Amino acid sequence: MVTWLTYDFNVYEHGANWNAVAGLYIFAGLNSAGQWVALYIGQATSLAERIPTHERWQEAVQLGATRVHARVEAQAATRDLIEAALILNFQPVLNVQGR
Repeated sequence: MVTWLTYDFNVYEHGANWNAVAGLYIFAGLNSAGQWVALYIGQATSLAERIPTHERWQEAVQLGATRVHARVEAQAATRDLIEAALILNFQPVLNVQGR
């Protein structure tokens, strides 16, 4: 488990057996100090449908992503708030909307 801001995320391999649940996800890699770096932050109504074929995963891998951090969050409004807070705080290089 990893905490981003105050939110707990489980750590998975990209090829994990994803459940069809709503949630947030972070494509992340470790920096030279051994700290997680968020390369892309997103949300989905079904992690099983979104993550395996995500168009930004290969870009994230090229930038050092090795894991997907995921958090189940059923409420869309809550996902929106958490996603916005995480993007604002961590400024992932692959989140380019709104810049």
